Amino acid sequence: MRIFLAGATGVIGRRLVHLLRPDGYDVFGTTRSDAKAGALRLVGATPVVVDVYDAPALMRAVQAAMPDIVIHQLTDLPQVDDPARMEASRAANARLRIDGTRNLVAAAKAAGAKRIIAQSIAFVYAAGEGARVETDPLAMQPDGTPGTSLRGVIALEQQVVGAPGIDGIVLRYGRLYGPGTWSETGPSGPGSLHVDAAAYAARLAVTCGAPGIYNIAEDDGAVAIDKARHELGFDPQFRTDAR
Repeated sequence: MRIFLAGATGVIGRRLVHLLRPDGYDVFGTTRSDAKAGALRLVGATPVVVDVYDAPALMRAVQAAMPDIVIHQLTDLPQVDDPARMEASRAANARLRIDGTRNLVAAAKAAGAKRIIAQSIAFVYAAGEGARVETDPLAMQPDGTPGTSLRGVIALEQQVVGAPGIDGIVLRYGRLYGPGTWSETGPSGPGSLHVDAAAYAARLAVTCGAPGIYNIAEDDGAVAIDKARHELGFDPQFRTDAR
């Protein structure tokens, strides 16, 4: 099976390649940097140097790979959690979720991919009693409209789940911690998720799960992960030695 992994050199993408290659999958991993292509080759992936905003180039790259499955692990966030850059980071990440996802879904459809798996976030639910489930409302602004981050999330999820002729799976990740994240030493609060478990959930979604949205987080009462446990076989305690 051939997999096109967008964001293969990111903190989750790197771990995901390590999980996919031993299972015999042919992985085509994207990076925007020629300098990072060699690292992908070293772990057995075929590097694809492309910018997701260059729609024609992305279309050619995905069609050349002829993937059965496309995995969207792209983000546009700074290496460190800098409050001074947060507003700009939210805008950049929202643009990626809106425009980048549109280009990637269009390319996946044109290439005949059967499934798209995409990264979303689980910390956008409106406040309420008990652990948040996938059908609970999301946190709107006082005027009833979504903020910058939520606009991006909604656009990504609608495009992936609504892609005609493709099984779309959205993984709503908790707040990431672990190597390479903003919180390397441990969880920063409820609804957290280790990066290894995040990659593991994407690996499971390659062969398991009906189309739809899944909460992917630790079982700490913030968000309910029953659906992911039952349909994907997800275990939040999964760890890998990939770095």
